Amino acid sequence: MKLDALAQLLDLGEGQSVEFKAKATTPVVGQQVCAFLNSGGGYLVLGVGDDGQPVGLPADADLSRLEQQVTERLSPSALVSFEARDVQGKTVWVVEVPAGQDIPYSFRDEVFVREGESTRRADVATLRDMIMRRQVEPERWERRFSDADLSQDLDQDEIKRAVQRGQRTHRSEWWTQGPDGATQALERLSLVKYGRLTNGGDVLFGRNPAQRHPQVRVRCAAFANDKTDDTYRDFKNFEGPLVSVLDEVFAYIRRNTPSLSVFAPGALAREDRGLYPDDALREGLVNAFAHRDYADFRGGVVVQVFPRRVEIWNSGALPEGVTPDGLVRGQISILRNPDIAHVLYLQGFMEKLGRGGVLIDHACREQGLPAPEWRSDARGVTLIFRAPEVTPEVTPEVTPEVAPEVTPEVVKLVSLMEGEASRQELQQKLGLKDSEHFRKAYLLPALAAGAIEMTLPDKPTSRMQRYRLTALGKRLHRQARKP
Repeated sequence: MKLDALAQLLDLGEGQSVEFKAKATTPVVGQQVCAFLNSGGGYLVLGVGDDGQPVGLPADADLSRLEQQVTERLSPSALVSFEARDVQGKTVWVVEVPAGQDIPYSFRDEVFVREGESTRRADVATLRDMIMRRQVEPERWERRFSDADLSQDLDQDEIKRAVQRGQRTHRSEWWTQGPDGATQALERLSLVKYGRLTNGGDVLFGRNPAQRHPQVRVRCAAFANDKTDDTYRDFKNFEGPLVSVLDEVFAYIRRNTPSLSVFAPGALAREDRGLYPDDALREGLVNAFAHRDYADFRGGVVVQVFPRRVEIWNSGALPEGVTPDGLVRGQISILRNPDIAHVLYLQGFMEKLGRGGVLIDHACREQGLPAPEWRSDARGVTLIFRAPEVTPEVTPEVTPEVAPEVTPEVVKLVSLMEGEASRQELQQKLGLKDSEHFRKAYLLPALAAGAIEMTLPDKPTSRMQRYRLTALGKRLHRQARKP
């Protein structure tokens, strides 16, 4: 594989932002990482020869050890991703370096920069320029001091859970044992300075950071139809330490979207999964939490769940140089909140720094969903997941491909439907007493699958509301009634 083919595999071009090395030694890798941090970010690919051919790395090479040795010698600390990949049967390592926010960075007390396609030590003039730029730039919101009381407002249980997650990812070196372990760990992560908690540390590990920063609350709403109105099926605000809130919001989305039962090729057992891929939803949420503009007191994160789509919005436009198309193709990360992102990475939440959009797109397409859509304006960024398109033009020949995506509960519901019926009538036909179970297991999934529709879609809560079969529902009805 030539240089241009390998670069295409990484969705990048060679040059200023891509470097290839045949061997993986700590001094060489550390210098390259340092240079990328100081020069807009980039990718270092290890295990590729000068001729552009993958030569692979030794079987006993230890990626985790290299990562630890490099990151421990970087100052200040920075988020750098190390990943093993297979190219033509050869193992290569990809080191992904975002654009540094705290330049100048040094490796073993030396500063390196990129100049074209080469790496060099920074001269005095370059160092002076980097320091001057840092002095005139305003301090990031996550680095400013919080009003939290370090001795009372830290959630010690959340810190312990973070350590446990870090141990599972083998990235727990930042944790220091001893009576002052938590404080020392947070100092190493730039979340505590001079005995005070930063805003970033408060967001990640504060008992209730929303008391001090109301904009960190996450607002979630689930609607009865695909139009935004004041009628919600479910509405809730979440607040607390970042990762705990992230988990709660993920559970909220899964609770308000239907589950599908499918049979994998050659499998006898039925597999239950969400309408939208779990990996894609989690990656989308992590992206929103890590990249949002926390300094905007009018901003936040908003999740809206509709019968046919899910929208995740976060305040803050895309950084300069990042585009919606670039997110799908994969590009160098430009982190708005590198301290927060670093802690998420240590816990295994950010494996693909610049390729989260690629992962989301791939997961959706693999599950047969339309490609996710990214939108950005001056206020923020929106990620939209869409349900599969089902139209009356679908022919009977493709029905077998659509039917496995419909739950048994939906099939049972449509098999009993004749003409129009109210919600109460449908529940009675099914012999169900629990109206909430009927709504979540039967009615909402049938609406989301496009098997039934409302007679009054603009008035979802009307007492005159009734339901009828769509073209897809009628086909499913006929199939269910076949002897």
